[in-house]
Amino acid sequence: MTQDNDAPTQESSELSLAELEADGDLAADYVEGLLDIADLDGDIDIDVANGRAYVSVTGGDAELERLAGADTVQALQDLTRLAVQAKTGRFSRLIIDVGGSRNARATELKGMVDAAVAQIAAGRDEVELEPMSSYERKLVHDDVAERGYFSESRGEGRDRRLVISRA
Repeated sequence: MTQDNDAPTQESSELSLAELEADGDLAADYVEGLLDIADLDGDIDIDVANGRAYVSVTGGDAELERLAGADTVQALQDLTRLAVQAKTGRFSRLIIDVGGSRNARATELKGMVDAAVAQIAAGRDEVELEPMSSYERKLVHDDVAERGYFSESRGEGRDRRLVISRA
């Protein structure tokens, strides 16, 4: 069981495939423009899954790695969401990935859950994780639930974090 106030609104979960693809196209155009301004090479891939548009920047060179840090990718995602919202008039839940940083972070998050579950198995009542984005909290909530544990979000804004305990 999970608890979080970051659940998608009914409106955002009902977007059509065409609307999600359009969000992806707008986001890709925006990111491509930023890459051009920064004189960075990269290939842009668009996918739609789980009610979200996913825009990935791959290839390029070592310079592209400067954009692959968690905070930088989050900032790029926030800016891109705002650009898409300015064009569509509605909030977008699109996800930006640069150089596989999202997969690397997902692996890191699984490691955090492994460590938290081990601590709970060793006798702790609950384990509080570091602050993370709503998307990261969603990944962790899902992982925790699959393992048969309970998670809830606590805190506000940038300090919002998950607490894991026995179900």
